[in-house]
Amino acid sequence: MAATRPAKTACALAAIALCLLAGCAGRAGPPPMSALTLPEQWRTAAPLSLAGIGRAVDQEWWQAFGDPVLSELVTQALTRNADLLTARARVLESHARVTQAHAGQLPSLSASVSPQRARAMNAFNTPIDITVLAAQVEASYEVDLWGRLAALTDVALAAERAEQANADAVGLAVAATTASAYLNLRGLDAQLELTQKTLQLRRDSLDLARRGYDAGYTSQLEWLQAKAEYEAAGEAIPQLELAIAEQENTLSVLAGAAPGAVRRGLPLAALAPPDIPAGLPSALLRRRPDIYRAQQMLAAQSAALKAAQEQMLPSFRLTAAGGVQAAGWHQFINAPAELWRLAAGLSEPLFDGQRLQAQTDIAAAQRDQAFHQYENVVRNALRDTENGLTALAKLRAQAEVNLARSRTAADTLRIAQSRYRNGYNSYLEQLDAQRTQYAVEISRLQLQTRLLVASVDLYRALGGGWQRPAPPAR
Repeated sequence: MAATRPAKTACALAAIALCLLAGCAGRAGPPPMSALTLPEQWRTAAPLSLAGIGRAVDQEWWQAFGDPVLSELVTQALTRNADLLTARARVLESHARVTQAHAGQLPSLSASVSPQRARAMNAFNTPIDITVLAAQVEASYEVDLWGRLAALTDVALAAERAEQANADAVGLAVAATTASAYLNLRGLDAQLELTQKTLQLRRDSLDLARRGYDAGYTSQLEWLQAKAEYEAAGEAIPQLELAIAEQENTLSVLAGAAPGAVRRGLPLAALAPPDIPAGLPSALLRRRPDIYRAQQMLAAQSAALKAAQEQMLPSFRLTAAGGVQAAGWHQFINAPAELWRLAAGLSEPLFDGQRLQAQTDIAAAQRDQAFHQYENVVRNALRDTENGLTALAKLRAQAEVNLARSRTAADTLRIAQSRYRNGYNSYLEQLDAQRTQYAVEISRLQLQTRLLVASVDLYRALGGGWQRPAPPAR
């Protein structure tokens, strides 16, 4: 009987350990199945000038417009924009979190000195003064048996890469928004210049109609119509000046400056959409920082799930401490008592009301959310590129029609002026031809601006020359 008792005890302990280990592993559902498919080619075929599949997008793509002021504004925005500076500060924070997580895998060492002076009662009910001087050094180390601490470090590393990609995405957005704002500003400048010239022409027409009315050659209706067209052109000028001032303020804030005037570079007529290599849809996964960020967020959530599952497994910690203690300063210096302690601890949660399992379920749900978010980011990237290619193609087609329309309007105005001078038509027909030509010219300037902005949007959709960084060394 005495011999079988240790055997039974050992068997019982082994059975308990096996049950504990079997019940420790956190349960999590399988990862979701991917429904993402990449098209083999774009719906809108890129023109030959845009088909440079083998050529990568230039990282400083804004210089392709050839405007030094535009390049200067974008460079200033990438240096001083508040949103971008905030994103870069988050990168520094995430780097510190990596150091913090990695420190959990290393031993910790601490030292303490605790002098004490107290008065107590002895066994004879007599007060005595007690002095205790102690100094101690303690080291502790958690053995990462199951890789939980390494998984937490992986979470921090993936989060750091995600924050860096987010900063790159913010930089791309700042550059694109600054370029678009500047191009829109130059478009408004061109519209204002055209309206001012039109106002002068309407002024000349008004004077001519006034003289004809005073001389009795034309009716009062023609003179009033000419006056109305002159006033309409004059009304458009302050509207355009207001839009220009607001655009200048927006551009100044984007560039990290106070609202104010903005220096101009090339006129709108000298700016043209540069060639952009569209590439293949699959290459988009390597070109956009937001896609890389979504990938890293998914990696971080997967590592967090692993760490949550391993919280249910036993943890093993080693502790060593050594020090000296004495009842007085003289004894502390000359002959202190040496103290030491070695300990090893194995801990395992037995009952926590399903708290750890709930944490595992939360981590699994967050992993699934990151997975679906990644797929959504890829789909949005495909949509942005498709929209950019389609916009450039359709705007170019519209520009060709607008050019033909502009020529027709110019011929119509020329014929109307000739017939009016020869007395075949009334002055109202000439005014109508002038109104049509002005509308066509305004449409042409707006269309040219939209073409330039659409090329910026396509640069942004293609990642703006961003390159996926190499994985950092562990």
